[in-house]
Amino acid sequence: SVFGPQQISALFTGLPGLCGQGQTFFWTDPIVLYDQFANRWIISQIAGDSTFSTGNECIAVSESSDATGKYHRYVFKFGKNVLNDYDKLSVWPDAYYANYNLFGPKSFIADDACAYDRAAMLTGAAAKAVCFKNPNEFSFLPSNADGATPPPSGEPAFFVDLSTSTSLHLYRFHVDFGNTAKSTFKGPFTIPVKAYTMACAGGTCIPQPGTTQKLDSLGDRLMFRLAYRNFTDHESLVVSHSVMTSKAASGERWYEIRDPNGTPKVYQQGTFTNGGNSLWMGGIDMDKEGDMALGYSESNASTLHPSLAFTGRVPTDPLNTMESPATIFIAKGSAIGANRWGDYSSMVIDPSDDCTFWYINQYIPKTAKNNFLTFHTRVASLKFPTCQ
Repeated sequence: SVFGPQQISALFTGLPGLCGQGQTFFWTDPIVLYDQFANRWIISQIAGDSTFSTGNECIAVSESSDATGKYHRYVFKFGKNVLNDYDKLSVWPDAYYANYNLFGPKSFIADDACAYDRAAMLTGAAAKAVCFKNPNEFSFLPSNADGATPPPSGEPAFFVDLSTSTSLHLYRFHVDFGNTAKSTFKGPFTIPVKAYTMACAGGTCIPQPGTTQKLDSLGDRLMFRLAYRNFTDHESLVVSHSVMTSKAASGERWYEIRDPNGTPKVYQQGTFTNGGNSLWMGGIDMDKEGDMALGYSESNASTLHPSLAFTGRVPTDPLNTMESPATIFIAKGSAIGANRWGDYSSMVIDPSDDCTFWYINQYIPKTAKNNFLTFHTRVASLKFPTCQ
């Protein structure tokens, strides 16, 4: 440990609006990303009011590659009685892109795809935000550029979400901060996929030992992150979500999508299972050789508390397949009293070698009520011998 522990909200102390109010209101959905093209850290978090009806997005960009150093800090507001829920952030050459599920006091308003002025935020200058609202979509993921080769110059960012039981939707976001009226959000481009059924119909049914309390599958959305990689001869997006299986409440459906700026199509896909265990809360990424790592939570009703595991594949494996599952950590506790099991896990590639994967997820060390107060975090790293 080189810093802390410290509340993330302390980073924004003194800013105007809800972001500068410390722990007066509620904070949720923190994200930490690394901008490898500028060697900077990006930290975001939602600050909401005491009635859960209005939210601000708080974003900090490090002034150097030192994560413990100083940060440029920003507050973005979404209007009165609008909560910017379930934020998802990404790094792209022309902007930091994000998505929110906007809620009013009584109901869902729209999906909100936003672009933040990356060039300005790297210097600490005043930064614009350009957003497009779409009431017909839910829980977009914005593309996050991995690898040493950036996207082709001028290429739009991609936003993908679940559409029907046999398709995904893809949109292309081009932002122009010089003349924001020229910004565009084009789509949907429909990507056919193998038929699936949302895990738990999108809701709660994940079993765990020692309790009748079931956990939320979040099966109604794609899971963080939508990882992009430019292999020069092709471009790939990888992403996953939780689906029903014949033997368990859920398994991990994963996709590799190619040609996102041309005719986007699924190059390969599969549903990964492990016997009668339920798999959910996935995160997937690729290294520079095209190896994939897929991490997830895993549980069953009798012998396995919600734990952490992963699988993966190398390019020489048969298409549409993953290799055998491997355990990261066996937990000893189940959650009682609340059905939420976090919001997302995270599989990311280390830019220092473009081979090492880092996976972050959570567990409960012993069965306890109020799981929001008893979560522990587990960090794991893994690497394929084929990546040198």
